[in-house]
Amino acid sequence: MLEIIQKGGVVMYPLLACSVCVLTIIIERTIFWIILNRRHNLQLINEVLNNCQHGDWELVKRQTLGSKDYALRVLVSGVVHRDFSMTKAMEVAAIQEMVKMRRGMGILDTMITVAPLLGILGTVVGIILSFDMLATEGINNPQAVTGGIAQALITTAAGLSIAILAVIPFNYFNVKVEQAMQSMEQYATSLEIVYEKLSPEKTNGGGQ
Repeated sequence: MLEIIQKGGVVMYPLLACSVCVLTIIIERTIFWIILNRRHNLQLINEVLNNCQHGDWELVKRQTLGSKDYALRVLVSGVVHRDFSMTKAMEVAAIQEMVKMRRGMGILDTMITVAPLLGILGTVVGIILSFDMLATEGINNPQAVTGGIAQALITTAAGLSIAILAVIPFNYFNVKVEQAMQSMEQYATSLEIVYEKLSPEKTNGGGQ
């Protein structure tokens, strides 16, 4: 690996930094989603929505106390602010959850674009040096020129490899974010419907 980096030239060092950055984000996001999925409690969400149908807000607060489920945090935010603006409160809570889910995605997207460009830059620089060598050595030493071009192509291969490594997890994480967003929207809409069906007596009772 060290020999390949040395053959690729100076551009291989920023490419190496890009690969470390990509790998770090992929590992961190993978762990993040594993933990998030484990914390998702569909049964408790259904119980909370069922208790909301009866306007038992205090029971809902007790049930969700300390919960780390992202969907439940959105619902609880709506329950807590139901007398002011349930919809707006859940929108704000959902945005906060989305920010956590999208953390690092911008960097990963940038690496997908930058890595191949750095690879091409390294190749162009290598070819320029090869032609300089050709002007110096002449056609008497073609191995030096072709060897230089071969080394220059290493950066392109490295840049493309990094982009390919990053693009599949990037798309997968984006799908996970989209699914989570749809899930939060679904539960939030269910809570709004339940709340609208409650009579004024039940709305003002329970949690008062």
